[in-house]
Amino acid sequence: MEKIGVIDYGMGNLHSLGKSLERVAGNQRIVISYDPEELLDCDRLVLPGVGGVRACMNELRRLELNDLVIEASRKRPLLGVCLGMQVLLERSEENGGVAALGLIPGDVMRFPDPPADAIERLKVPHMGWNRVKQAVPHPVWDGVPDNSWFYFVHSYYAMPVNPDHALGVTDYTRPFASAVGRDNVVGFQFHPEKSQSVGLRLLANFANWDGEVP
Repeated sequence: MEKIGVIDYGMGNLHSLGKSLERVAGNQRIVISYDPEELLDCDRLVLPGVGGVRACMNELRRLELNDLVIEASRKRPLLGVCLGMQVLLERSEENGGVAALGLIPGDVMRFPDPPADAIERLKVPHMGWNRVKQAVPHPVWDGVPDNSWFYFVHSYYAMPVNPDHALGVTDYTRPFASAVGRDNVVGFQFHPEKSQSVGLRLLANFANWDGEVP
C-alpha cells in the first residue's frame, strides 16, 4: 500500500488536511508524523504550515526535518501548503529575513500596506476567496477549471526567480505566484483543504502524481 506522509512539526492544519487527503487518496494510507524514518518510508510528502516563517524553520531544524524535506524532494512528490509553500523558496523577508529550504529559487515578500488615500483599500492579510490563473500546465491542474476560486489567508507572497516555476497566479495588490512548482515539488499558497471541490481535486491530483512533468 502506498502512503502519503503529512509532516507534523507542530505548525499545520493537520486534522482537516489529513481528512481531506483521506477522502481523495483512494487506497493510499495517510501518515501524520514527525518521525524521519516513518516519513522517508512514504511515497509522497505534504509540508503544511501556518504561522511565522522563523518559527517554522526553527521547528523543522529542531526536529531534524529540514534535511529530510530536502532529501525527500529529490526522490518523491512533495507538496507545500500555505507557509509550507513559502519555505520551499530560498528566503522570506518575514521576521527580519529568514533563510528557507531553497528548493525553488526566489524570495517571499510582504504585501504592501495600502496608502491612506487609496480608492480601494485592499487589506493585509489577504484573506478569503480569490481566483487562480493557471500560468503553466502541470498534472496538478488536471480537471481543475482555470480561474477557479480558492481560499487564502496570508500576508506574504512568493516571487520565484524563474517565471516557469509560477504554476498559478493570483491578483491581490499585484499579481503573485499562488502556486509554484519545480521538478517533483509543488506548492499552493491557498488552502486546498478549505477550497471545496476544486481543492479536493488538486489534492487528488497530487495523490496520483508520480512526480513527472510532461
